[in-house]
Amino acid sequence: MPRSLVGGDLAVPDMAQPYMKKDDDDEDVEYSPFFGIEKGAVLQEARAFHDPQLDARRCSQVITKLLYLLNQGEAFTKVEATGVFFAVTKLFQSNDAGLRRLVYLMIKELSTSSDEVFIVTSSLMKDMNSKTDMYRANAIRVLCRIIDGSMLTQVERYLKQAIVDKNPVVASAALVSGIHLVQANPEIVKRWSNEVQEAVQSRSALVQFHGLALLHQIRQNDRLAISKLVSSLTRGSVRSPLAQCLLIRYTSQVIRESSMNTQNGDRPFFDFLESCLRHKAEMVVLEAARKITEMDVTSRELASAITVLQLFLSSPKPVLRFAAVRTLNKIAMTRPLAVTNCNVDLETLMSDQNRSIATLAITTLLKTGNESSVDRLMKQITSFMSDIADEFKIVVVEAIRSLCLKFPLKYRSMLNFLSSSLREEGGFEYKKAIVDSIITLISEIPDAKELGLLHLCEFIEDCEFTYLSSQILHFLGNEGPRTSDPSMYIRYIYNRVILENATVRASAVSTLAKFGALVDALKPRIFVLLRRCLFDTEDEVRDRATLYLQTLGGEVAVGNNEKDVKDFLFGSFDVPLANLEASLRTYEPSEKPFDISLVSREVKSHPIHEKAPGKKPHATAVAAATPAPVSAVDSYHKMLSSIPEFSGFGKLFKSTEPVELTEAETEYAVNVVKHIYDSYVVLQYNCTNTIQEQLLENVTVCVDATDAEEFSGICSKPLRSLPYNEPDQIFVAFEKPECVPAIGKFSNVLRFTVKEVDTSTGEAEEDGVEDEYQIEEFEITAADYMLRVAVSNFRNAWENMDPESERVDEYGLGARESLAEAVSAVINILGMQPCEGTEVVPNNARSHTCLLSGVFIGDVKVLVRLSFGLSGPNEVAMKLAVRSDDPEVSDKIHQIVASG
Repeated sequence: MPRSLVGGDLAVPDMAQPYMKKDDDDEDVEYSPFFGIEKGAVLQEARAFHDPQLDARRCSQVITKLLYLLNQGEAFTKVEATGVFFAVTKLFQSNDAGLRRLVYLMIKELSTSSDEVFIVTSSLMKDMNSKTDMYRANAIRVLCRIIDGSMLTQVERYLKQAIVDKNPVVASAALVSGIHLVQANPEIVKRWSNEVQEAVQSRSALVQFHGLALLHQIRQNDRLAISKLVSSLTRGSVRSPLAQCLLIRYTSQVIRESSMNTQNGDRPFFDFLESCLRHKAEMVVLEAARKITEMDVTSRELASAITVLQLFLSSPKPVLRFAAVRTLNKIAMTRPLAVTNCNVDLETLMSDQNRSIATLAITTLLKTGNESSVDRLMKQITSFMSDIADEFKIVVVEAIRSLCLKFPLKYRSMLNFLSSSLREEGGFEYKKAIVDSIITLISEIPDAKELGLLHLCEFIEDCEFTYLSSQILHFLGNEGPRTSDPSMYIRYIYNRVILENATVRASAVSTLAKFGALVDALKPRIFVLLRRCLFDTEDEVRDRATLYLQTLGGEVAVGNNEKDVKDFLFGSFDVPLANLEASLRTYEPSEKPFDISLVSREVKSHPIHEKAPGKKPHATAVAAATPAPVSAVDSYHKMLSSIPEFSGFGKLFKSTEPVELTEAETEYAVNVVKHIYDSYVVLQYNCTNTIQEQLLENVTVCVDATDAEEFSGICSKPLRSLPYNEPDQIFVAFEKPECVPAIGKFSNVLRFTVKEVDTSTGEAEEDGVEDEYQIEEFEITAADYMLRVAVSNFRNAWENMDPESERVDEYGLGARESLAEAVSAVINILGMQPCEGTEVVPNNARSHTCLLSGVFIGDVKVLVRLSFGLSGPNEVAMKLAVRSDDPEVSDKIHQIVASG
């Protein structure tokens, strides 16, 4: 049967997976009393609610079935919900306490399905004034769920009385209702402050907890009021452990805000948090320790919290051990030295019966361990791994990877462990985590390359996952030829051509070709193997083998030298496939061949245009009518080339996203697209007239480039007319120094002749009035001269760049809200594409490395390594390393960051 509403909302047991019927000969099989019930049959049973002589037991069973159906997501139509609701209201005639509880819950569940639910308020208000406390408490909860603001004022007096009621069940119900109501009716609930403050002083633990929660909600937008509340309560008037935990959270919030707003980082309430570490309630101690560890505290202040957590590690209660080790695990991510004193206790927990506790203990040890303890930890973990689920194994693997990067001399034992784990049973995600870890270690630790590659080759012999086999083969093609003995990997690769499916066979052919292209001594052997692939049953495999044989053998001319051939076959493909597909779809067959160099390299993560509510899209959509947003640059190039004034500007390098120059609901909608050429910039103003009674003629944009000294205006293309709701464009062109990232601010005024239009006939008056309309200014920034172009393998791309082009410097970024905010700011300044997900900064990280790639104006490839670190309270330091095809561009990137 359902639980009472007293402590919280009544809930029917979740039966998301219906059990089977119970067989007579199998007493151990669980079964559901609701098995096989149907909505139609239950609705028929609900007629029992209309009987003159109500059977409370039968009615309770029917309501329970209805609640089960609702809990399982069964949809009730409006008519069905209303019918059930009216039937349930008749059950108020019964005085059976159990049935009344179910009636309350049924009304609350139907409150979103029936429009007539408000008519039951009189019965609920009657119960609010009942002498039965259970009726009063539950009626308050249900009533506050279904009434609106206008009706709330009628029952406000009863609710205020209930808050200070002597019965804690009633007072708690009123306070919880207030927590829900304050979201929609804050002004009304604020009037209850005196009663709520009285509830905070209650001797009942639950009333004090709910009272404090509601009082904080009422004052949450007043920082000074919150500070005063915390100051008054930290003097010892809170007895409830639940309320004490809330107070700890509010106190840490005040400390954090006061630290941000004061130069000396004063924490006036820190003594209270430390005193809570000596509280008799375990939940209070844990909450205080957790909040202290989340703050920016000194080692001495942190030590007291860690000491308490260390004591909990040996607690007989699993929940305390889990809470303590999880908190220590989080601390170890940012301050591992602070947790080293707990290592002995953590090693004891490695054999804990609770696998979650054991996993957290191991991963914490891997973060805090020293180099001398690595081998011992590996032996202990080996016996442990077979007993835990894949999700826990992945956590352990990631921790081992981090430890190996911390102690690279221990790579051999860790690679051997990861290799043995690959041969054990496990799902795709687990095996992928191991492969990714091995690849990372090979990439970061040069000495680990040959051993790691050998382990990967052994794994693909029995790998059942096509994706992982292809990933390993691709990586092997990049790294294998650079080892001391590349020939040792050929056998493993060619076995994939013989034994695997078509996808893996095609990957193996490409890998063989890479070895042939990069290792001259192996070329004859590779050619023999590739010729055998010409007889494969799969077209993709045969086509790849043919391509590689002809290009590597010199039968087909590609470029001017052997380097061009290798770049063509194995170089990083820097054209996004979506952009290439869109360009091919819009390509019109002609004598002129398709030119892939005209395809945009910029990565587009969202559409060019977002249609404003109630408006047609701006003229960009008309001028660049393409089936997909990613082809917009191609369409812009065609459109601008067709305009005589701009046809001689050369190749279009980049077209930016539209920048809105007007508010959403103004008379005229204008945005600007910046088209960047090597020596020119064309500003495309997309204009829309949103006034039906007006026709605009001789429309132009007067651009003031006083704050853009390196730009000089050369021509413009105004509009002859701009009818209502027919988007069109105005163009203004500027000349600038060639391949120079000139920046500046542009002020704009829209000028036109306005004529009144008769909306019944659509004809405009002959005479017009000259007028102008001020629109927003905008800037051309350094990021406008950079294409966001991704690279498939950043490490390879970095190593293939000339080291002589590298420029390195360090910068202080000042105080920042977080490390993530600093990373985002630098990415936006440079306008480059983050690689390998490095734009995401882990929570609580104190250092981070971000990899960026792009193409600078002049088609110069640029790669950037950003290393961030916290050098003080919210002070961020950054090391910037740049490599590019042109050393001068590397210098320019540093200039951009320095001036940004």
